[in-house]
Amino acid sequence: MSADEDYVYDEESGEWMPASELAAKQATTESVEVRDAVGNLLQDGDQVTLVKDLNVKGAGQTLKQGTLIKSIRLTGDAQEIDCRYPGIKGLVLRAEFVKKR
Repeated sequence: MSADEDYVYDEESGEWMPASELAAKQATTESVEVRDAVGNLLQDGDQVTLVKDLNVKGAGQTLKQGTLIKSIRLTGDAQEIDCRYPGIKGLVLRAEFVKKR
């Protein structure tokens, strides 16, 4: 800690703390573990396959079991992953319906 470091107010604890300390604290609390249907840890950029047929609301389409989804993104929610699929914009899947490839 340097003497000229900025201090910020942490609303959770109600204390003033160095900015670097608060950033480190937030980084550890914001890392949410997302696990697939069989318990594998998922990360941004992983490829997953569907473990069951899913009806996609609003798209009038069904994604079949075994469909490959490339390059997923984690949303910060422990059960939701953001992904792209041709013909479907803004697809969000529940982690319980996918398996890491």
